[in-house]
Amino acid sequence: MEFVATGRPAAAPARSVARLDTADAIGVPLFGSAMFLSGFLLFLVEPMIARMVLPILGGVPMVWNGCVVFFQIAMLAGYGYAFAASRRLPLRLHLPIHAALLATPAFVLPVLIRAGAVAPPSGQPLAWLLVLLSRTIGLPFFVLSTTASVLQHWLSRTDHPSGRDPYFLYAASNAGCLLALAAYPTLVEPHLTLGNQAGLWTAGYGVFAVLAAACGLYAVRRERPAGDRVEATAATPAVPLTLGRRLRWVGLAFIPSSLMLAVTSYISTDVAAVPLLWIVPLSLYLLTFTIAFGRWMAPAASITRRVLPLVVVPLALFMVAGVHDPLTAMLLLHLGGFAVIALACHGELAADRPDASRLTEFYFWLSFGGMLGGLFNALVAPHAFNSVAEYPLVLLAGCLLLGWGTGHNAPRWRTAFVPTVVAVATAAALLGVRGIAQPRAMTLAMLAVPAVLAFSQRRDAMRFGWSVAAMLAAGLAFGNPDGRLLFATRTFFGVYRVVEDSAHRYHGLAHGTTLHGLQSLDPARRGEALTYFHSTGPFGDAWRVLPSASGGRQIAVVGLGIGTLATYATPDQHWTFFEIDPAIETIARTAPYFTFLQACGSRCTVVAGDARMSLSNVPERSYDLIVLDAFSSDSIPVHLMTREALDLYLSRLTPGGSLVMHVSNRHLRLAPIIGRLALDRGLFAARRVELTGAGWPEGKNASDWIAMSRTRSDITPLIEHHGWQPLTPSPSTPLWTDDFSNILSVLGTH
Repeated sequence: MEFVATGRPAAAPARSVARLDTADAIGVPLFGSAMFLSGFLLFLVEPMIARMVLPILGGVPMVWNGCVVFFQIAMLAGYGYAFAASRRLPLRLHLPIHAALLATPAFVLPVLIRAGAVAPPSGQPLAWLLVLLSRTIGLPFFVLSTTASVLQHWLSRTDHPSGRDPYFLYAASNAGCLLALAAYPTLVEPHLTLGNQAGLWTAGYGVFAVLAAACGLYAVRRERPAGDRVEATAATPAVPLTLGRRLRWVGLAFIPSSLMLAVTSYISTDVAAVPLLWIVPLSLYLLTFTIAFGRWMAPAASITRRVLPLVVVPLALFMVAGVHDPLTAMLLLHLGGFAVIALACHGELAADRPDASRLTEFYFWLSFGGMLGGLFNALVAPHAFNSVAEYPLVLLAGCLLLGWGTGHNAPRWRTAFVPTVVAVATAAALLGVRGIAQPRAMTLAMLAVPAVLAFSQRRDAMRFGWSVAAMLAAGLAFGNPDGRLLFATRTFFGVYRVVEDSAHRYHGLAHGTTLHGLQSLDPARRGEALTYFHSTGPFGDAWRVLPSASGGRQIAVVGLGIGTLATYATPDQHWTFFEIDPAIETIARTAPYFTFLQACGSRCTVVAGDARMSLSNVPERSYDLIVLDAFSSDSIPVHLMTREALDLYLSRLTPGGSLVMHVSNRHLRLAPIIGRLALDRGLFAARRVELTGAGWPEGKNASDWIAMSRTRSDITPLIEHHGWQPLTPSPSTPLWTDDFSNILSVLGTH
């Protein structure tokens, strides 16, 4: 029998040709629709499920990283299934097996994880999270993750003209992914409760299952004869799949995955652990995939090579100098660096993709590399490093891998000499600015020398990569813009550093980029409350004026820090601090660093665990005053600012008790949300924002506090005599609940 280029018989009855042409017309829309909806559901459920789990684990950024690791593991399992099925199962047997698999999620849908219905972890929160996700969303996500490989494989087994190279369907899947990521923070989260989201997602899965089954029936009816498949693939011999080639796929997939999580942690730690900020890096990750596997691959690769040094060198410069502001510019730089490296890696993968007969294996190794990147960030790095060292390390690995074998064969001595000079110049710059009163500008000026030298090596990719590596390595070894590092540790909840200032006057605790406490080393000021808790500041006002504060007997504080508030404890009071991370209590009780808790003695106790979970176990009407001072870097966990959270606080207050909240933040306008909550529950609220000014006491920080009480008479003195303002929210301010919050409504400066 003679075949034409499409693999169909050259001569056929006119009626048969018409039937095949009609089937051709619906083939791509059918498969494309299923792929699009699959991608949409996959990346809609990721932020949705993470949002459900977030309150149970304290609202920290690591929750998202843990969720991503689980989704990557499930994705790998899906690709592994598709790879095995494509190699072992004939199409007519694969179809009923996959149809049964599509139906199994009916046993667990809809998935709705509520904090009150799930027991929080007693240890190893990441392991607990992975188990929880496997019991809830694991099966539906696994089924959806098989779609990309299975549907493309099915199309490749048909006589449809597009079956020869079905990689184009990946664009449909990525389009669905990107639309889901754009829709969740802008349309879904601001307008739908989590319960409504779960219901609509379940309905969407039902539509997808029908489309996927239709694709299977189409593939069986249009299956290409075995002889046709042999001739089609024999015409263009495939490049052998060696171990080295597979390992390169894994490495090129590893780097963007790891960088995505590192950049996400950087962003969400300093602003808020919310889906909006998780989605931006993930969207860029998928966008680079779409571009790399699309028609713009060649020009994009050329542009990326040119742009990469322009982005990576400034990124390394600011990392070494410890520059974090202005936030918008730094976010753009970090996101830009990630996007450029991810596009370069994905472009290399697209250029090296095998023929359609090895499609499922190719996706398996890509998924395997992505999973390794997630595991490295979520499992290995927190135990191996006491800082976020994985970020610069993977950044360097990306530069080196992309430049491997593309240098100009320069002498070995030169390849080693230039990076050595860069390292020495970086170390000299950092050591040279120590002790200078205004070191940041001077540091940048001196680091410009090694940065320019590294940039000058951009034409030799290998030497350029090692030069950037040398610069960052020297920065890790000699750079500490905050003073002398006394102690550093890293847990599921973040990175903590205890630092002594260069003048040896204070010890401070930093979480991420934010200072969370300061204690003077001067014996005369050892017991003085500093930073945001100074006696002349808003909290000092509230403490003296609110009847339930200094006159109360039982005080609760959500968030420990270094225990600064313990300095306010009177002899007849008992203070209970609720702290989610045991490492913070260890730091606060280590006398060489801080002594506030030690001085308080038995009057101050610490309860480990998430505050909402711990407070729910406390009898009602237990406290005269509750102070909310919980932060993750610069962000307050969202689940501590909902209607349900406020109801819990009120139930634990005595009838005359008050609530004081610390809402200082560089990037979010939280006061309207708190005011709306107070209005909803009939509370009287006042706010005081204190900024720096003349005669500012040494060691005092600007701060923003809100006081709430059930009676107007408790709040009135603060307003009349201490400069506080009544907190009156706009009617349009949304009411945050455990099921609903909208971070877009509070983004911005005060």
